[in-house]
Amino acid sequence: MNILLEPDITEEIKEKYLLLELDSFRVAESSQPIRAYCLVEFIQPDDMVTISQWVDLHANLMPEYRKQNWNYVEQAIEHLMGRWNSQLDSFYQDILARVKDMREQTLDEAWDGVIDRR
Repeated sequence: MNILLEPDITEEIKEKYLLLELDSFRVAESSQPIRAYCLVEFIQPDDMVTISQWVDLHANLMPEYRKQNWNYVEQAIEHLMGRWNSQLDSFYQDILARVKDMREQTLDEAWDGVIDRR
């Protein structure tokens, strides 16, 4: 899997490749979140018919995660596992593990789903 960070993504890359948002993180206290994306290079010919559905489902995954819409996240991942030649399955499993942990916590209002890497 090829991972690109938001500042390095050009219009040319957006036009030539399928990019799927993975996660967001902060590297300094006052910094804006940086988003990481997966660059999908190979799509199975059989998936071409339904690719737009999977892209839409994945595109909504992290925004719904940041809204704490855990049911959506779990159901979306159930449908997305195995897609993209299974390249994102470990990412999906990580998100599911986070959701399981967060369901057992009371998150404060400041929680925005961004990982702090300070």
